Amino acid sequence: MERRRLSLRLMRRVITVAAAAIAVGALLAVHVFRSSEVPKLREIGYLGWSGELQWTQELAPPQLSKQQDKLLGKSEIVEFEKLWKSPSRRNFVQCVAPSSSYMHPVESRGYLLVHTNGGLNQMRAGICDMVAVARLINATLVVPELDKRSFWQDSSNFSDVFDEEYFIESLANDVKIVKKLPKEFATATKAVKQFISWSGVEYYQGEIARLWDDYQVIRAAKSDSRLANNNLPADIQKLRCRAFYNSLRFSPRIEALAQLLVERMRSFGPYIALHLRYEKDMLAFSGCTYGLSPAEADELTQIRENTSYWKVKDIDSQEQRVKGYCPLTPKEVGILLSALGYPSNTPIYVAAGEIYGGDSQMADLRSRFPTLISKENLASSEELEPFSHYASQMAALDYIVSVQSDVFIPSYSGNMARAVAGHRRYLGHRKTINPDRKELVHLFNKLDRGSLNEGRKLSETIIELHKRRQGSPRKRKGPISGTRGKERFRSEEAFYENPLPDCLCQEESKFIHRS
Repeated sequence: MERRRLSLRLMRRVITVAAAAIAVGALLAVHVFRSSEVPKLREIGYLGWSGELQWTQELAPPQLSKQQDKLLGKSEIVEFEKLWKSPSRRNFVQCVAPSSSYMHPVESRGYLLVHTNGGLNQMRAGICDMVAVARLINATLVVPELDKRSFWQDSSNFSDVFDEEYFIESLANDVKIVKKLPKEFATATKAVKQFISWSGVEYYQGEIARLWDDYQVIRAAKSDSRLANNNLPADIQKLRCRAFYNSLRFSPRIEALAQLLVERMRSFGPYIALHLRYEKDMLAFSGCTYGLSPAEADELTQIRENTSYWKVKDIDSQEQRVKGYCPLTPKEVGILLSALGYPSNTPIYVAAGEIYGGDSQMADLRSRFPTLISKENLASSEELEPFSHYASQMAALDYIVSVQSDVFIPSYSGNMARAVAGHRRYLGHRKTINPDRKELVHLFNKLDRGSLNEGRKLSETIIELHKRRQGSPRKRKGPISGTRGKERFRSEEAFYENPLPDCLCQEESKFIHRS
């Protein structure tokens, strides 16, 4: 009887807190913020390898509001804090300083032109790899050309998305970079090469560097996955990290709006950034049609068949899903979050483009978590208008809000999910829950069949599944045993998904001085 009374008291407290939070959320959701009202982030300094004082943002730990603190008991507060607590970083810190033998760029042998390919984060990784390649072959890097022919048809130039001046200046001690190919080389014969995927030092300093004997300009036709993840010189790996996590920062206007969005999300309290990869292009590419109507499945099949650069056309959707190769549906994400213990009033930033199926696909997730917020309803139409027609710029806003979130959860392990996860590791192993999609599908199928119900048993199972999938420090995973050739490299964990051990060291060997 006493246990029942305690349960009722606990339920009343939770309902009261949820009602209060939803009411506050509703007020905030319709409020239009002004730039002058955004509180400043606390800043901490550190000395980079060049000795220049730079600035990063320190993520304040999630805290209960005074109202929540009064309403919840001590054990409830402990449980709340556990939901948001990052894993121990085990004294790992950034260590990207070059070695004592690292030299300034030697005399350039020619110019490297780069045509990037893919979406925002595929291009970002490719650009930073080409910085390292330019160093390896003693090239002057011409600011890369962004992909304007991909699925997204984005006409953005480099300087629209990235801080071009900073990119050039911050890498001056590593690689010479120029904005454009000098006019005198405009008509020069170029060596156009599609560099071999996942290549190492021998390939670039051998086969590619020999091209300088006959050419003054080399053009890289593609930039994605052209450099090995592992077994490269330590200084090259550290250069990749300096480029990716520092030098290739977004343009000032993207950064400004993104920080505004972060502060608006923080006004709701600690928040989850959910990378909900349930857009038309992903579903068409992966062949995942679970939960869709026959007409929707047919539309996706037609898109895949009509997209020439997607090589695989015949895909078994059910097989893809059972193997864990499909993004979680919005409904499945809702079940996952509930089972992990996140309360219904949790603020969730949805980092995504247009969700395929629209409101009908989002209905179940929204019924569980009403405080679903996107950049489209967090910013005014006037604030978003300069970016809204450019997929890469909109994705950049999502990237920044996701990196700075209290918890990051991707529904699929695509390029953005991997890049954000790696960035969060680099910034101190911030909590990142990586869903075990293969095991989750097995559980969700049981729910569909009625052989398992939502409740304590499902919650305990899902919590146990994800205890070791929250972004704690570990070395980057190598290839899957038994794989050969390109599949062996493809099975490795991507370099920018996990910068340990190359760019993270335990505290006794750190070089960073924090003030």
